Amino acid sequence: MKKIKITVIRKARYDDLIAKYENPIEHACDLEEGQVFYCEGWQKPKGFCDSAWETLSPFVMTLAHGGENFYDGWMKDPKSAMLSCNDGFRPVSFYIEVCD
Repeated sequence: MKKIKITVIRKARYDDLIAKYENPIEHACDLEEGQVFYCEGWQKPKGFCDSAWETLSPFVMTLAHGGENFYDGWMKDPKSAMLSCNDGFRPVSFYIEVCD
């Protein structure tokens, strides 16, 4: 199984949507831009967001097992993907890639 690198690329925050729709919460996300995680197969890296993992894990598992070229040529590097977590108020974008 291949080792997979996950890099936090960008964090966004939509204060207008938060004010209009979200109940106040004290703590939402600890991830920082530039932060890197490594995983072996389908094992969630320690300290990685559970919700983000639900989105990324199918792609991580595919890459870890040798799959590539998601959506017929979507990425310049076929052994990678750019994905975002499912938080509509504070989305985080991740770049996942195979470590060769």
